[in-house]
Amino acid sequence: MVIIQPSGGLCNRIRVINSARELAKRRKEKLIVLWYLCPELNCTFEDLFLPVAEPDIQIINIRSLYDPRKLFWQLTSGQRFGNDDILNNKTDGILNADFYHSLKKRIYIFTWEHFYPSHDYSLYIPTPSLQKRIDSYTKDFAPRCIGVHIRRTDNAVSMGKSTTEQFISEMKKELVTHPESRFFLATDDQAEEALLRREFPGKIISNQNRTIDRNSVEGMHDALLDLYCLAATDKLIGSYWSSFTDIAADMHGIEKIIAGDV
Repeated sequence: MVIIQPSGGLCNRIRVINSARELAKRRKEKLIVLWYLCPELNCTFEDLFLPVAEPDIQIINIRSLYDPRKLFWQLTSGQRFGNDDILNNKTDGILNADFYHSLKKRIYIFTWEHFYPSHDYSLYIPTPSLQKRIDSYTKDFAPRCIGVHIRRTDNAVSMGKSTTEQFISEMKKELVTHPESRFFLATDDQAEEALLRREFPGKIISNQNRTIDRNSVEGMHDALLDLYCLAATDKLIGSYWSSFTDIAADMHGIEKIIAGDV
């Protein structure tokens, strides 16, 4: 059995769960996911997605690190691994063979690192109410819409690499070759959005009433909306070192450009 406690924000969790799902399949075992509600993601799995239908995968929502269910799985596991263990025992995103073969029958993993590549996002079907909101934006994406993901308030690495000027430059290049393009903008910085709306009048689509705070169900709903709208665009101009950018592009295999990555 594989027990995974994915850490971090929404997209870190998605890719950790995908990795654990792949690991469980390789070992022909059941997967238990401990979905921890905390300030960086404070809503249940089912607040965002339909319940998982696969019989070999169980999602358990926990609101405390002392939840008896979490402690049971942790303390009864034959091996327990943290983030550093995963980081130090993988190469090119895949667990090293010797580490894989050393795993015992029941393992407990706590990590924000992905350890098997996966392009299967079939576990993550938005709730009907969220899908309706997503559809209300994507219906305006024709004939061509470019996703723009600008990460600002909590990612210093991204801010230093992907500057506002670089986003504007990439957007202008797009309009030279495809003047009909519009942009779906997902950002955690209202000042950035205001600037881009002035720079590209009539070209910006966004959820202007969004809640940035991820310590709320509303904030997580808005994060999911941004993610799925970005994934529905024709091309993505994204932020450096951002799992949100990476997952949005990977969900439907769209072209991705990282602002400032030259």
